[in-house]
Amino acid sequence: MERGCREEGLPTSPLLPVAKPPPPDRNYEIVSFNVVAADSSITPVLVFSTFIAVCGSFCYGCAVGYSSPAESGIMEELGLSLSEYSVFGSIMTIGGMIGAITSGKIADLVGRRRTMLLAELFCTPGWLAIAFAKNAWWLDIGRLLIGLGVGLFTYVVPVYVAEIAPKNLRGRFTSANQMLTSCGFALSYSIGNIISWRTLAIIGAIPCSLQLVGLFFIPESPRWLAKCGRKDFEASLRRLRGKNADVSVEAVDIIEITETFQQNSEGSVLELFQRRYVYSIIVGVGLMFLQQLGGDSGMVYYSSTIFSEADFSTVFGTTALALILLIAAMVSLSLMDIYGRRTLLMVSSTGTCLFLCVVGLSFLLKEHGYLKEITPYMAFAGLLGYLAAFAIGMSGIPWVIMSEIFPVSVKASAGSLVALTNWSCSWLISYTFNFMLVWSPAGTFFFFAGVCCFTILFIWKLVPETKGRTLEEIQARIARIPEESL
Repeated sequence: MERGCREEGLPTSPLLPVAKPPPPDRNYEIVSFNVVAADSSITPVLVFSTFIAVCGSFCYGCAVGYSSPAESGIMEELGLSLSEYSVFGSIMTIGGMIGAITSGKIADLVGRRRTMLLAELFCTPGWLAIAFAKNAWWLDIGRLLIGLGVGLFTYVVPVYVAEIAPKNLRGRFTSANQMLTSCGFALSYSIGNIISWRTLAIIGAIPCSLQLVGLFFIPESPRWLAKCGRKDFEASLRRLRGKNADVSVEAVDIIEITETFQQNSEGSVLELFQRRYVYSIIVGVGLMFLQQLGGDSGMVYYSSTIFSEADFSTVFGTTALALILLIAAMVSLSLMDIYGRRTLLMVSSTGTCLFLCVVGLSFLLKEHGYLKEITPYMAFAGLLGYLAAFAIGMSGIPWVIMSEIFPVSVKASAGSLVALTNWSCSWLISYTFNFMLVWSPAGTFFFFAGVCCFTILFIWKLVPETKGRTLEEIQARIARIPEESL
């Protein structure tokens, strides 16, 4: 067994007993080869480090939710045309794509903590440029800077949290990324209608300032330190696990898997397309592709338009959406390490499919003049249910899985590819959504429902369960799948 593992490039340790792995099932269930340390407990340093990291996610949520409530105030005060405001609303996505392309390499070169610091050096001036803008030029510069920052955040925050969290808590801690994104979004939507757009921009800068200070007091990712050959990685790990914690077994696993993948690494982007990484790329890119093609960006950015088309109150509708996103994210946080990633993804994609059918049916009935009294409420309930189902799984879990399945030797290139896929598809949907609504409101939602139906099959056939496994176990097992199954 030990010889077989070495031939396939998998780590073995003479200090750890090795069990014979069972044959893989059709769902690619990940199995453990090594006996690992006992489950770790929550420590103050772990909580504080995660909180500081997800402040970046809160900034991202504020940025996503900002453009809708600020639209009327900005257009009236600065005299912007609809086309000028459309540029302001969409230019963040362009910045996000640029940030996504560079995110992995930057995080690999300077570390996770410094990458978050760099992101804030974009976001903080961006919010201030918007808050004190006198014309469309400064608005666009500020929004572009925020896009560059959040493009870095969408990769580095889930990666950092996954790399510092123990296996038994990793799901909940990485879910905090999505919960804080939802909190930022809910804050912008809920108070954006009652305060000025300049004040709302200043509020968006508050978590940026908090993170800028806090980053100087949290440890660097021990797995990144190990990848760089730094001897202080074990001190960083012990700081996260507690002074009296035994981190020797976890440290051995980190070193072994890191050295194994680096020995077989060419350090090239083309390395991603080696046979042993094909499965990881399919899962990572596929989840991001289907996440965005399920219509989320269109629903969030144009929720006011949807409610208006459905003859439903836009103020009440958007406020309710913000609250339901926050509640659903908290539910996902509590369930992640209980039911696992696959189960929540299956429930989420099934729910989004069904609720999109409800929204599509409401517009279909409206087009034909049937049940005019209840179709607005059908559209509201369907959209509310869609976003709740999306927030439980498909919103945040693809980022969790992305942070788990790629080894450190290719995480930079793979993470950039996955993040770029997400931002590119987000731009595509946000750009075409209004045109699709003009073409056919009912057809738009039935199309997205069809994508969600395909997503169910994709998750069932390909997405692995990573709950309760160390990152090293996950990556070692996935490296075997192309040899066994593809």
